[in-house]
Formats: sequence, structure tokens, C-alpha cells
Amino acid sequence: MKKLRIVFMGTPEFAVGILDTILKNNYEVVGVITAADKPAGRGQKIKYSAVKEYALEKGLHLLQPTNLKDDTFLSELKALNANLQVIVAFRMLPKVVWEMPELGTFNLHASLLPDYRGAAPINWAVINGETKTGVTTFFIDDKIDTGAMILNAETPIGTQETAGQLHDRLMELGSETVVKTLDLISNGTVLTTIQQDHAGIKTAYKLNKENCKIDWNQPIENIYNLIRGLSPYPAAWCFFEDKEQQWNVKIFEAEMINESHQEPAGKIMATKKELKVATSGGFLKINALQYPGKNKMTALQLLNGISFSDNAKAC
Repeated sequence: MKKLRIVFMGTPEFAVGILDTILKNNYEVVGVITAADKPAGRGQKIKYSAVKEYALEKGLHLLQPTNLKDDTFLSELKALNANLQVIVAFRMLPKVVWEMPELGTFNLHASLLPDYRGAAPINWAVINGETKTGVTTFFIDDKIDTGAMILNAETPIGTQETAGQLHDRLMELGSETVVKTLDLISNGTVLTTIQQDHAGIKTAYKLNKENCKIDWNQPIENIYNLIRGLSPYPAAWCFFEDKEQQWNVKIFEAEMINESHQEPAGKIMATKKELKVATSGGFLKINALQYPGKNKMTALQLLNGISFSDNAKAC
């Protein structure tokens, strides 16, 4: 059995769960690499990454390079004398970094590769209405998420499950899979499988304002899946228009009411207790949303303070 000296690279909360499990399984982490601090929010206060906060709490050796090819960073990384690097939700590495350790560099990706390579695999699996997903560990090469696979693990996606709920389950599944991968590497029993590309590979595109916007002319299932696939972050959005005013509204929770009707897509139908939007194939009942400058609220809370006219629409 080979003793592992691990450098861990990651940034968001998802990566923290994996790093925590590595430590709890008594593997030695000699260094942690995470994103540089950056201002965030209205006050532009400096915000630490979730991984940095965890590393500081645990007293781990921390590096925050802005340039992964910088000579000073490369010298500091080499001085850690790691023989393995583990990457979870970080950024693309230059060859000089991923080739450095003797035992290689492996990545945990939150999909069943080769499907959903890219930046937002959890979101897109839900948005596309997939019934299953999983995690994959693979050795990094010079392209994005294309390297030789080590292990994968599969899990079903619930029909009402949000991306946030799936994120938490995949963090647990990913933690187990990373530890199993470490065991294989430590024991010298790793077997890899080359990824087989095919015409129907699905991609996990980076999320942006355009692909997070609701198109109310889409089938009801597509809209419902978009909302849960972007909840709680970054959230599906659209405009509400009424009485010559327009609001940019985020929608976090909805449910489908499958019934035939003659209303135009996007028509807002509100009572004192219920907020619905007409779609092709039924109505989407909005349960949680956020108006600009306001906190997230239930539809009932919104309807206590606002009324809609018969001409109100979502667009």
C-alpha cells in the first residue's frame, strides 16, 4: 500500500463535502488550492470560497494562485511534495500542474461521463428531465472532462427533485466514490476505461441569463424542469408585466396542473391564495418567488401585498 500525499483543488460547497470526507478517512492532505478572494454582493465585500473557509478552519496549508502557470505558484506546489492531486469543481489545469504528481491527478465530476461534460452538470440533468445521473472519477488530460474514467456511481433523479437537493445527494455519493478511488490508487489496483464519444452526448453548458430565462411558450414539463433545475441557484426567471409596469422575477418552486384550457401562454391568473401562469398543457402554480429588491417569498405572501389585473402576463 502506497502512502498518499494529496493536494486538493476545489472552490464551492460541493468540494468541501469531498475534502471533509477525505480527511475523515485519514488520508493526508498536504495542501489545498482554491480560487482567489473576490468582492461579492452589493457592498462588494471580499468573499472567501467555501473551500478556503474550510481549509482555514482545519488549519490546512492553503494556496490561492491567480495564474496556475506562475513560477512562484509552481515552486510552492512542487515543494508540497504531493504524489496525487484531487480536483473537485475547480478550473481547467495546465499540463505542467496535472502532470506534476507521480500518481497523477484525478477529478470528480457530477455526471455519468461522457454525458454532461462542462460547468453545470447537476443543473442540466434536471433541466433536461433525466431520470438518473451520478458521479465519475477520471484522470485529467488536456481537454475538459474527457480523461480515462476510474469509477462511477449512479443515482435516480426524483420527478420533483431540485438541483439543490440533487447537489447534496451527489456530494455524498461523490465523497464515497472519491474515497474508493483513493483506496484503489493507494493499493495500486486502479483500472481505467477510455471514454467513448458518441453523437448523442449531452453537454452541461455554463449557465447564463439567457438560458435561465423561462419561455412560457414551451411545454409545461420543460418549464417545470427548468425551474427545479435552477433552484435554488441561480434560479429561473422571467418578467411579470401588469398595469404598465414590469418586474424581473425569479421563480424557485412551482407545481404542474395538467388540464386543458384556452388561455394564452404566459397569462397570470391570481386569486388571494393562488398564483398560476398558463402554459401549453396546463398551468404552473407558483409557490415561491422573488421580486427585485425583495427577499424570497411564498406566492401567498406576495398576494397579500399585490393584486394582478386580468391583463397581467409572464414573459
